[in-house]
Amino acid sequence: MAQRVLISVTSDLSTDQRVNRTATTLKAAGYRVLVIGRVLKTSSEVSPKRYRTLRFKLWFEKGPLFYASYNIRLFWFLLWHHADILVSNDLDTLPANFLAAKLKRIPLVYDSHEYFTGVPELANRPKVQKIWKKIERFCLPRVDYAITVNSSIANLYQQEYKKHFYVVRNVPLITHPFTGDKNILRKELGLPVEKKLIILQGAGINIDRGAEELVESMNYLSDCYLLIVGGGDVLSTLKKIVYENNLSDKIRFISKQPIEILRKYTAASDIGVTLDKPTNINYRFSLPNKLFDYIQAGIPILSSDLPEIKNVIRHYNIGCICPNHEPKAIASLIEQMLNDENQLDKWKKNLKVAANELNWEKEKETLLNLFKKIG
Repeated sequence: MAQRVLISVTSDLSTDQRVNRTATTLKAAGYRVLVIGRVLKTSSEVSPKRYRTLRFKLWFEKGPLFYASYNIRLFWFLLWHHADILVSNDLDTLPANFLAAKLKRIPLVYDSHEYFTGVPELANRPKVQKIWKKIERFCLPRVDYAITVNSSIANLYQQEYKKHFYVVRNVPLITHPFTGDKNILRKELGLPVEKKLIILQGAGINIDRGAEELVESMNYLSDCYLLIVGGGDVLSTLKKIVYENNLSDKIRFISKQPIEILRKYTAASDIGVTLDKPTNINYRFSLPNKLFDYIQAGIPILSSDLPEIKNVIRHYNIGCICPNHEPKAIASLIEQMLNDENQLDKWKKNLKVAANELNWEKEKETLLNLFKKIG
């Protein structure tokens, strides 16, 4: 009988691309897969999957009571349901998985989507950060196998815990770049056809992601239109900047979209932007989903000067690095990128090469080889 894998995460499963890719890949490889998340008051329905899903409904949706209630509920579920392998996504699911795996004597795979104790939400909360660090120090060195999203974070964990981490990057499924008439696609989406489109997308458009400066840069750009697609903590601030600068005719906010629709907005754009600031260890070493989504869409990238992203952009020559976050500097680079037709042609050719190499069809082999090793 096929091995049963129970994957747990604290998201609501509706937009978690990494977990979806992992679960879909394991299911296709012959494993029986159940993904466990949670449902929020604002959660949308989970689209049909090839694998089974379960979402806990809890009294609390955030803070210590949420994490405690989720892990208690998860622990009892894992304890009383058959599993051959457990997969814990991020530190906030690790306590329940760690205890259940030890009691049941089954392998545990830990997938760290980021350097959890370095997230900005913990930066000004030293007591809470200390608690998570204690959990990490106790559990992480004792997990059977560990995965993370890039080499920089893998090296951090290796240095701190002498623990080997497999690197499985957040690359998407290969999607051939849109080759039709972008104007037709823009009309379908209700976007202006006469403007150059710039896109910033992501589920975490938060503080220190450079979104505020990007919005302000639109003061210095003509014939450009900015799409901000997704969600995050600074959206209300961004909308205030738009109002105060009278930019409503240059910027549109679009809520989180299913991946199929999001791909259309990305493909309809001319430049993709990622402007994280190195204010914490996770942002400094970020290698975000949107970078690879832009590559698959075949659109050049404007990025801040961060090592992991810069390595990809310079290796393939697929865009520009912005040296600072001054709105005028951002606007100037965007203008240069859009006006250099020869360079745009080179980037588009190089993007095809990058898309053929940086995709899940190739990246998943690391994941599958790990699970074959587990047996």
